[in-house]
Amino acid sequence: MWQSYLNGMLVAFGLIMAIGAQNAFVLAQSLRREHHLPVAALCVLCDAILVAAGVFGLATVLAHNPTLLAVARWGGAVFLVWYGAKALRSACSRQSLQHQQGQGTRSRRAVLLSALAVTLLNPHVYLDTVLLIGSLGAQQTAPGAYVAGAASASLVWFSTLAVGAAWLAPWLARPATWRMLDLMVAVMMFAVAAQLIFD
Repeated sequence: MWQSYLNGMLVAFGLIMAIGAQNAFVLAQSLRREHHLPVAALCVLCDAILVAAGVFGLATVLAHNPTLLAVARWGGAVFLVWYGAKALRSACSRQSLQHQQGQGTRSRRAVLLSALAVTLLNPHVYLDTVLLIGSLGAQQTAPGAYVAGAASASLVWFSTLAVGAAWLAPWLARPATWRMLDLMVAVMMFAVAAQLIFD
């Protein structure tokens, strides 16, 4: 059982630590201190559900249904381009992080819906989390322990990212730093969208 747990944790850590659309979103929300803890919790919950779904059968369904992956691919690409354009516009403005905070935060519901969109409209989450992590988990002697290990990795990573970035926010609140972050988010979103479109 413990071997399956450790396998799930190591595989999940290896995939979620790479900077992607979801990590960039959590980082940006944490630096804004805008509902960053609920966003991190939602990402952990989504990862746990998707890994469990993959381990217990969804990986097989997706592998044999290219239409579902195609719908996710194009929907995800459109959303990522829109979100990247929004971040790029913000990077080109002269607003600092503090000024953005002074304008008022978005509602928790709006932020969580954006987090859901970044998570579920990105086909990489299905390729990595459901197909790859899920198919590996289905081969484990204790699949449930594997899912728990993957969920633990997600919990540690997103908690650290959310709390750490929020703690660093006062030192990163300079306009140039914030513009660089927005630019990084925009580039990441465009890169993932381009990968989806041209692969």
